[in-house]
Amino acid sequence: MAWDEWEQLKVRAAGRQPTAARLHGLPADASGLGREGARDLVVRQDDLGAVGHKANTLYHEVKCQADIAVEADGNATGSSSQAVVDLKSHGFRTGGALETALEMWTSQVKSVLQACAHISDHLEYTAKLHSEDDARIGSVLRSHDGPSVSVSKLNQYFK
Repeated sequence: MAWDEWEQLKVRAAGRQPTAARLHGLPADASGLGREGARDLVVRQDDLGAVGHKANTLYHEVKCQADIAVEADGNATGSSSQAVVDLKSHGFRTGGALETALEMWTSQVKSVLQACAHISDHLEYTAKLHSEDDARIGSVLRSHDGPSVSVSKLNQYFK
């Protein structure tokens, strides 16, 4: 492709596309459904709070009941860990097998705990962030005497 051909293509493409920002959306109908029959995503603070609370509750229940094998200082604390120590000290080979199973179990439990904590923390963070964004946007879109900014004034921001 020659350089001038590329320039001609760029000019034609620029002529076809408007430079102003456009907001895309679906026309509203009585059912509230879009073109393909799917509802728009709507999330309310109550929904986020309920999911975050369930994730937090699950985290604490799993942590309390999962019999995690070893504390940070290396001491065996769970009943399964104690069984491993007892079996190995008496020369039973099942102690080693139980230890392997316990290591896998502990790894999986930690993954579940991490996922629950991530969900709970992320939802709390998201709700707080969007709440702060809404307040900031609301203050920006009000003039100094309090009334909302007109649509024609808003349209200037998108040009």
